[in-house]
Amino acid sequence: MKKQLLTIILIAFGGIIYAQNDIKLGGFLAYGSEIENLGIGVNAEFGIIENLSVVPSFIYYLPKNENSVKLNWWELNGDVHYTVLPTESVNLYALAGLNYTHVSVEIDGFDFGSEGSDGNIGLNLGAGVDFNLDGNILPFAELKYVIMDPGQLVVSGGVKFLL
Repeated sequence: MKKQLLTIILIAFGGIIYAQNDIKLGGFLAYGSEIENLGIGVNAEFGIIENLSVVPSFIYYLPKNENSVKLNWWELNGDVHYTVLPTESVNLYALAGLNYTHVSVEIDGFDFGSEGSDGNIGLNLGAGVDFNLDGNILPFAELKYVIMDPGQLVVSGGVKFLL
């Protein structure tokens, strides 16, 4: 599992070495359909060639407590964005990439086997839009589906800052 996670991290951050265009750093809020909770995320965008960029991101979902069960969930993504419709006001892009999701569960009131965790690797497919405003601030919205067991639809929105 550690080798798989290392591979994902190298793919996600590999674009840093080859970045030729602009670099953007950002933050966002996300909602995951499987965990049914709000997440807080950070991302970076490294332009590789015109209309193509590498976008690593990390999302930490707020812990969920139900019936003495605490669920912790986070994900690491390494996506590629391809701008399919660039205009002056918006850029529509398609995305695809890799996902590593880590889930841990803690159960209160048990002395044995009261916690456990698991990690899954999946694929991301989706689309997003960047809103071009004057200046160095770039609001965005994104919709992607993580193909794994269990799959999850992730809706997110936030801002990126052009460096």
